[in-house]
Amino acid sequence: MNGSPIDLSRYDNRAFDRGAPLWKEGLWRLVQGLFFQPLWHAPSGLRVFWLRLFGAQIGHRVVVRAGVNIHFPWRLRVGDDVWFGEDCLILNLAPVDIGDSCCVSQRAVLCTGSHDYRSPTFDLITKPIHIHTGSWIAACAFIGPGVEIGPRSVIAAGAVVTRSIPSGHLAKGNPAAHSPID
Repeated sequence: MNGSPIDLSRYDNRAFDRGAPLWKEGLWRLVQGLFFQPLWHAPSGLRVFWLRLFGAQIGHRVVVRAGVNIHFPWRLRVGDDVWFGEDCLILNLAPVDIGDSCCVSQRAVLCTGSHDYRSPTFDLITKPIHIHTGSWIAACAFIGPGVEIGPRSVIAAGAVVTRSIPSGHLAKGNPAAHSPID
């Protein structure tokens, strides 16, 4: 292949709807810096308060640890009894829906966006992520755009998941292969 298939001088992201006005996004970035990645300890309940204030739908008994990076709270829906570990990243350019009793462990990444590398204009592609009830996303796992994690499934540490995982399965590796949980 001669040269790069991508010509970033032609990239145009103006059609992407950020889901909120720029003032709200700017205010969220300020709150994020003060309460989610601060130099001082902010309690989980305070983080949940701010997420709800910015439009996230958050259930009861949700734990949000320090360093959690949520891009657009207004595109986040979380059930009851959910835990977010330190430094996990939720890049929710499209909706992220997490059912009850789920754990998203430290440094896990939920990423709803990518780009069409075949397009010279590197078009943005967004697809929602859905994690069903009773599932665990272990440390440093990556969940890609459009992935659905079935109920009671486990995504092993460091797994790279780019396709949906059925109910009651363990997914591990890169790319993730899955099998029923014993």
